[in-house]
Amino acid sequence: MTTKIIMDTDPGIDDAAALTMAINDPSLDLKLVTTVAGNVTADKTTANALKIIHFFGKDIPVAAGAKQPLIKPFEDAARIHGESGMPGYDFGDNYGKSLDKTAVEALHDAIMAENEVILVPTGSYTNIALLFSEYPEVKSHIKQIVAMGGSFSGGNMTSAAEFNVFTDPDAAKIMYNAGVPIVTVGLDVTLKALLTADTIEKLGSLNKTGEMLHGLITHYNDGNDQGRPMHDVNTIFYLLHPEAFTTKDMWVDVQTDGPAIGATVGDIRAAYHDGKTNAKVCLDIDAEYFNKWFLEEVSKMK
Repeated sequence: MTTKIIMDTDPGIDDAAALTMAINDPSLDLKLVTTVAGNVTADKTTANALKIIHFFGKDIPVAAGAKQPLIKPFEDAARIHGESGMPGYDFGDNYGKSLDKTAVEALHDAIMAENEVILVPTGSYTNIALLFSEYPEVKSHIKQIVAMGGSFSGGNMTSAAEFNVFTDPDAAKIMYNAGVPIVTVGLDVTLKALLTADTIEKLGSLNKTGEMLHGLITHYNDGNDQGRPMHDVNTIFYLLHPEAFTTKDMWVDVQTDGPAIGATVGDIRAAYHDGKTNAKVCLDIDAEYFNKWFLEEVSKMK
């Protein structure tokens, strides 16, 4: 049995790596890719999603989504991902076009056509919030959301906020309050699951996919001497290997204004929401296993 997934994404180098894993793992059935403004502008994230899909010769539909957050002014991450969002590899200019539908329309149609589907947002959650607001009937068709975003141990945009939630905190609040099961894959694990220098070096000599990823990752302005975080890839790793994660069920609130805007606040004592929870939060990860898995996955790709 394959797991049916839809990715909502903003490529971005780590998003490109996540798409690579989702497209090629035989246990995943990627039905649709929707794009959102985030790491770079929406026109660039759409082009980048199309480039990755075309690179592998797949026929997976792409729908362009929100160009800006619901309320908060847009702030990209081109300083991390480069002006194009995917520097370091020449994908050429002939990579196809996105659907005529908007991301919200395409999400609605794809979700309603399936019995159960998993949403995997790896950018801001603007498209998800718009979808739930316009088509609330889709919620019962979504098995769960496995979302990259948030942090319960400090942020990367401010001391409190992680980038995806910071980009559109109002959308994040809508998603967390929607009543759909959520797995939060945030900085608590993605900053531990660093691709080591040894892993990155080995990528380049594996095959054409490894060469492509090596080109992108070595142009990624994130990380430290210990390695480089592949934030979004952790969502795919969770889907395939949840046993590699330590999790805790809790209620997650999102701060939508003030100096802590974009912060995800977990009710870690189950003290303030009558014992209710709205998310399974990933708090630890087997980083060595992540590196081993990453290389093994890429080595299988043609």
